[in-house]
Amino acid sequence: NYDSINVDLIYGLPHQTIKSIELSIALVKTLRPDRIAFYSYAHVPWKSKGQRHYTEDDLPVASEKWAMYNRGRELLEEAGFESIGMDHFALLSDKLFVAAENGNMHRNFMGYTTTKSKLIIGLGTSSISDSWDAFAQNEKVVEAYEEKINKGILPLVNGHLLSSEDIIIRKNILELMCENKTRLDNKLLEHNFITSAFSKFVELEADGLVKIDETNIQVTHKGRSFIRNICVAMDARLWREHKDINTFSKAI
Repeated sequence: NYDSINVDLIYGLPHQTIKSIELSIALVKTLRPDRIAFYSYAHVPWKSKGQRHYTEDDLPVASEKWAMYNRGRELLEEAGFESIGMDHFALLSDKLFVAAENGNMHRNFMGYTTTKSKLIIGLGTSSISDSWDAFAQNEKVVEAYEEKINKGILPLVNGHLLSSEDIIIRKNILELMCENKTRLDNKLLEHNFITSAFSKFVELEADGLVKIDETNIQVTHKGRSFIRNICVAMDARLWREHKDINTFSKAI
């Protein structure tokens, strides 16, 4: 008994153009799904064999890709889909939009959901479980997964235990992704991290992407298209390990 249908669309594909984006959205509109995920294409030929048939020359440049996103967003909004969270659009009648309006929308490894939960159990190869303070990933190869299952062993291959700082920052990032706002707690986070994060938020505010009120961060309407960039400002591990990398250029 399905009461909501989602369609995934990708922009920035090899040889894709604004015209083909317009055609794809026109066809999807005839289906009238309840929500649409409008994702940026990630070119990772070292992981995906199928992508090795294409080179960087086959891909749209950043400015073309940005134009595709803006045109797609414009068409989706004209069709009655409202932007919610990262990459998602939903009709006003859809449960996900209602959850976003009521502050109940949540995001996990599978994307956005209408209910909040701190526990996810991943079943099958490559799936990821989440206990809120730890992540665990199952074996990626079927044979290795089955071998451990048959031996009565949890088929885990990767795991990560979150620190107390990770959990606090995770909460902040989730609030930005789901509610377009968050508050930095000076008592819970290290002074150096707060100072570093605020310096990045000040830059984002200068670009009109956020508004800062003491320790409160509010994403602007313009900033919703750059929510990934905004969340990166809170990624303590990323900045500590890659201080000299300009990750803000990787959103498109």
